[in-house]
Amino acid sequence: MAKYMLIMRGTDESMAKMMETPFEEMLAMVGRFNDELIRAGVLLAAEGLDDAAQGVVVDFSGETPVVTDGPYGETKELFGGFYILDVASKEEAVEWAKRLPAFPGTKAEIRRVPSVDEFPQDNEWIIKERQWRERTGQL
Repeated sequence: MAKYMLIMRGTDESMAKMMETPFEEMLAMVGRFNDELIRAGVLLAAEGLDDAAQGVVVDFSGETPVVTDGPYGETKELFGGFYILDVASKEEAVEWAKRLPAFPGTKAEIRRVPSVDEFPQDNEWIIKERQWRERTGQL
């Protein structure tokens, strides 16, 4: 099994369409999908994000970090939320992503989440991370 993150990216248009949908209807659509993931035993985490206008960006382009209020840059494809699934393959992650309750214009980026086991196990920082993961029940 491997972890995959499904990164939800909405456009201004898809976000507007989502905002037109009654909140209870949207909760039901997402809730049914989440329930499928839970029943299949593949859901590890899922979160939506607040409006980008409420966020900030720390930009490291210059000598010192610059903090600006959101929304930031192009709003054509904002990161709106994510799922982390524990599935057998990238193909299985794709199949789940194709079933996401998304509005037209939304995209889901699928990225594998490497395991701590894939890094040099004799590195002091990996050793510390493994210890933290063991203490917090993540291993």
